Amino acid sequence: MTDERRGRLRVETGHKRVRAYLNGELVADTLRPLLVWEVPYYPTYYIPSGDVLAELRGTGATDHSPSRGDADVLNVVTKRGTAAGAARWYRDSPVEALRTAVRLDWGAMHEWLEEDEPVYTHPRDPYTRVDILGSGRHVRVELDGVTLADSHNPRILFETGLPPRYYLPIGDLRTDLLRPSQTQTHCPYKGTAAYWSIEVEGRLHEDLVWIYRTPLPESQKIAGLACFYNEKVDIDLDGVRQERPRTLFS
Repeated sequence: MTDERRGRLRVETGHKRVRAYLNGELVADTLRPLLVWEVPYYPTYYIPSGDVLAELRGTGATDHSPSRGDADVLNVVTKRGTAAGAARWYRDSPVEALRTAVRLDWGAMHEWLEEDEPVYTHPRDPYTRVDILGSGRHVRVELDGVTLADSHNPRILFETGLPPRYYLPIGDLRTDLLRPSQTQTHCPYKGTAAYWSIEVEGRLHEDLVWIYRTPLPESQKIAGLACFYNEKVDIDLDGVRQERPRTLFS
């Protein structure tokens, strides 16, 4: 394992086989991906250059990062198409481990696999754990003094680095206050979430509630349950008002 730091950047060698596909063609296949924490919340993959199977064609453009240095911006070219500007190569990076690795833009690839399983949104962080526990605690959710939910049957999701999330049966929500939303988000641990907004006394509070209708296998315990942003509503837990946490979702 390597662990190299420069400023807030963190780099270490992963242990999973990682593959990336574009237009059904294998772009990269590696047994030694680099996990690079460009932001504090989750890592991204850098692929050793020798494990990139697609053609990398220069664009003449560069991209500067205060921690990683200057990167050549490259097109990823396969027989079936081109992902324009979808690769970065920091050949002269002050971080030695990055000099022989290529950063493939996650969203530009059509599929990523960790071992033989697809992974979405970003790589799974090896230091993030998700535990989902059934509970009999009393959870009451309010906004502007209006009760949005009242439940004695939550499932509490504990995820590293985030506050506990209280997933509640739909029947314990004020469903008359829910308004449909087109928003979807994706989580590599839980899957795809759909959202509702909440209308309280004529004011619409957008995307306060989410639900995983078909979560990934490891998160099946929250299937069909609804959750509110602790950061944006008032939650009483066993009659005690909880402080609104400060997170990236605040």
